[in-house]
Amino acid sequence: MKKINIKDWNKEDRPREKMLSLGAASLSVSELIAILIRNGNEELNAVELARELLYHCKNSLHNLSTFPIEKMTKILGIGTAKAITIKAAFELGKRKSNEILEDKPLVNSSTNVYKIMASHISDLKYEECWILILNRANKLIEKYKVSMGGISSTIVDNRLIIKKAIDNLASGLILVHNHPSGNPTPGIQDKKQTKILKDAAALMNIILLDHIIIAGNRYFSFSDESLIL
Repeated sequence: MKKINIKDWNKEDRPREKMLSLGAASLSVSELIAILIRNGNEELNAVELARELLYHCKNSLHNLSTFPIEKMTKILGIGTAKAITIKAAFELGKRKSNEILEDKPLVNSSTNVYKIMASHISDLKYEECWILILNRANKLIEKYKVSMGGISSTIVDNRLIIKKAIDNLASGLILVHNHPSGNPTPGIQDKKQTKILKDAAALMNIILLDHIIIAGNRYFSFSDESLIL
């Protein structure tokens, strides 16, 4: 079968022209990726090649964002330049989501915390521990990485956390860390750490509002489960 080039399509169906006339939200995922990779291979046009790439990632943008460049380039038509372009697009999206706007975001649920922190730690292969420092209105003052460690644990210095909270005149704290195993269920050490930090913060009239464990696209909230009363 003869390959049909995108330039042979009706103008309103071509991804670039479609974006110009209807906006980026009107495009499918395959069409957006096609704009990034610009052209296809000898058999597939850019949109079809984008679908092929998504197929190798189980049609998941999350999987594509972590798909190694060396694996992408094994797909006919995806060279190093195209793979790097795709990676750069995901990195820009990640950095945009990490920006704290001048109007400090309100943190009033575990879902808020997950949205703020997932891009930082959800895909890491090792543990990192962060704190969210909140004012009296539960608005985010700062997010701060307190430690990073191995595959199954990280050492948390409670004195450093409390000092950082006092320096920022915090009223509340939220402890956040990841489980690279993909299982967000807290272990015994997680529960001990929560109690120790809660008691230490209380001495300074600072409330530990939650401890959230992120594992991929799932999370566990001590507050939601009534484990931080």
